[in-house]
Amino acid sequence: MTAAPGPLSETALDELAEAIAAGATIAGLGESTRFAHETFGVRDELFHRLVRRHGFRALALQDDAAVGATLDAYVTGGAGTAASALESAWRPWRTAEMAAALDWIRTFNQDHPDDPVRILGVKPAQAWPDDYDAVLEHVRRTAPHLLAELAFHLEPIRSAHKIEEHVQRARGLHPGRPFAEHARDALAIVERLPGDAVLARMRLIVGFHERSVAGRDDYAGDARTWAETISDHRRRTGHRVAYWDGIAHTSAAPTTLGLAPHRGPRPTVGSVLRQRHGVGYVSVAIGFHHGDLGVATVPEPDPNWLDARLDAAGRPAQWLDLRSGDLRRRWEGPAKTRVISGVYDSSRDAAEHLAVASLPDAFDVLVHLRRVSPVRWLPA
Repeated sequence: MTAAPGPLSETALDELAEAIAAGATIAGLGESTRFAHETFGVRDELFHRLVRRHGFRALALQDDAAVGATLDAYVTGGAGTAASALESAWRPWRTAEMAAALDWIRTFNQDHPDDPVRILGVKPAQAWPDDYDAVLEHVRRTAPHLLAELAFHLEPIRSAHKIEEHVQRARGLHPGRPFAEHARDALAIVERLPGDAVLARMRLIVGFHERSVAGRDDYAGDARTWAETISDHRRRTGHRVAYWDGIAHTSAAPTTLGLAPHRGPRPTVGSVLRQRHGVGYVSVAIGFHHGDLGVATVPEPDPNWLDARLDAAGRPAQWLDLRSGDLRRRWEGPAKTRVISGVYDSSRDAAEHLAVASLPDAFDVLVHLRRVSPVRWLPA
């Protein structure tokens, strides 16, 4: 275990990156929340070291392939700014911290034009807001008498590209009818009209809503598809890959969400990567004890949770490598650790966690910060 008197020191970060990189071809750097400045900062600093000192040359993100291509174009010298490149990204990425991370990669690539860092989105291509505009314009030109009916279905559901449908439900903003139902009804209208290109765009819209958290009623995502994207990039390029996501996805073992215990353990991207790459996949969990996230104030955790156990010594920051024999034996067994998503509600804090059957099987390395503060959102 390494501890620092404040946030992790430069020496501690160096040692931590060295521990992660030892034998790793893919490193899952997971956060327990996407809203904390400090957890993002630790992950970003680790990534810098993995790139500069350990040859990592790819960053995989939870976003779609088109967004990944846009970010990749920016960091490899494309026009615009980091903020403009993030305009179509998943909302948790649209922060000043992420913009700074992209600018760091762009600068690195300018200095290493023959050995750049590349970015990829792990999800298949999905609908963008301009797909809705294209469908509406097509109907406006070819069947204006159907435009009002089509708009009735499309206008409310395009809001999911700004605030996801399940988050709208949690915040009391949802208009009522499931967005996937609206999308299918819109598809039925478009299917009656000529135009293969616009029909393909409408099908993307349907797929976007059917595969969303609300559409599936499941937070797990398509673990095998996302893992295959990462593995395929590794096979094709030989790059060592850093995968940024939440710990519910990066865990190297199946997880059970406290908000959906009836579903039982669910496969994760990390668990699929562990099956395929063995110890070449290293799972890192970056968590915290309490703090103000802007979207919510998170209290001290249940005393039985991992976050409270790690905080027992009261250190501002620390890390543990559970692959060490003594530490593995000490921490072996089931564990619960908090996860703070966009639907977090402090009144049900006891349910805002994930559970694993074996902590060392799920996470090779733990990073714990005592207190956190909010990320800085980019202007809408």
